[in-house]
Amino acid sequence: MTNHNHILIVDDESLTRKSLYEILKREGYRVSTSVDGEEALKAVEKELPDIVITDLKMPKIDGLSLLRRLKADHPSTAVVLMTAYGSIENAVEAMKEGAFDYVTKPIIDNEIKIIIQRIFEQRRLLDENELLKKQLTQTSRAKFHDLIGQNYKMQRIYNLIETVAPTNATILIQGESGTGKRLIAHALHFSDPNRKDKPFVEVSCGALPENLLESELFGHVKGSFTSAVRDRQGRFEAANGGTIFLDEIDTFSPKLQVKLLRILQEGEFERVGDTNTVKVDVRVVAATNQDLKTLISQGQFREDLYYRLNVIPIYLSPLRERRDDIAMLVEHFLKKCNKKMKDKKIKGVSSQAMQLLVNYTWPGNVRELENVIERAVILSSDSSIEVADLPEGFQEVKIQDEKDRPSGEQSLLKDALELSERKIIQDALERCRGNRKKAAQALGINRTTLYNKMRKLGIMENE
Repeated sequence: MTNHNHILIVDDESLTRKSLYEILKREGYRVSTSVDGEEALKAVEKELPDIVITDLKMPKIDGLSLLRRLKADHPSTAVVLMTAYGSIENAVEAMKEGAFDYVTKPIIDNEIKIIIQRIFEQRRLLDENELLKKQLTQTSRAKFHDLIGQNYKMQRIYNLIETVAPTNATILIQGESGTGKRLIAHALHFSDPNRKDKPFVEVSCGALPENLLESELFGHVKGSFTSAVRDRQGRFEAANGGTIFLDEIDTFSPKLQVKLLRILQEGEFERVGDTNTVKVDVRVVAATNQDLKTLISQGQFREDLYYRLNVIPIYLSPLRERRDDIAMLVEHFLKKCNKKMKDKKIKGVSSQAMQLLVNYTWPGNVRELENVIERAVILSSDSSIEVADLPEGFQEVKIQDEKDRPSGEQSLLKDALELSERKIIQDALERCRGNRKKAAQALGINRTTLYNKMRKLGIMENE
């Protein structure tokens, strides 16, 4: 069956052009060639190819310049760079500018075939998911695998996971501690039809010193160090065919960064103390709560590794940026706690307690919320969680939050649900430096009503 996918080969060396032409023609692709970047741009204007394979060093317009022009004018065209000067600088520059991948000369037949197959496979999957994506953007989902949230930021993550999961693309998850990066990795694995029944291996990289982490990841042979009394398989071998989740990737030492880069590029490594090469097929999902670009500028993280990891970035927002999901998360954790503690049957959360939960800044994010709910369930002696069941300081945090808001965003007294009138009034008076007129305006009531409430609540000591 004829393949109608079109590939353009650009190289000033006729031998390379002819060799690649024959290789890809035999695979059934439509192939055309150009002798340099200038001729290639003219060819692209006549017929846009699906893939451009271009040499880096060429007269007139070189490969990087051609890449930049193609990405600016035709972003859907995938570009693969070839170079006889396989320096890290060239690779990093190519990835920065949007190259799909790069290969070094002399070209290995199977290597270029695999890259081409990967490009077309990802494109096919993206096309197949396009209709689904459109449908999903119109449908709000409260849950996706073990992820909870209807916020639009979470909906975008759900859609992205479904799109990229069937591909082999490396994923970099970024977000604060406690946001749920591990759950994202799980969702990616179990959304992948090719890997979901294969191993999912998780490594907390920051929990181990360098020598132990290297052995944990890559394995070792007997006698490679003092306590190596037998051969040991590493996590990458254990994850073969499936997914490996590398949490706290920022803690990798320079030596381990080099080994990881090699796995991402070639899918191979050696066990500690061994000379035999091990090949694996593993989907790498990495996570960090650090700014890797800052670490790169400080010389602590390799730039080329960053671009290899950051093929598909996923940023997980902190809980304070999606407060509309808090009530849903609370309900989820309540059910979880009730199931775990069979003697507890907590039906819900009082409106006062919920208001405090929603307004809290959650520095520990979703993990902290789960811990707070579990604590409240344990302490609660009623059928619902009350303010008294929450940790100390929640009311004070609420007051501080209100203080930091512009006056136009203050909650009107009539909308404050069942929150303590005393605390609301005291807060308003403090903000307005005791000026009752301004405090009444901020609260949305008249001055007489404020005076009567103050007298009723005993807030008249400074009279």
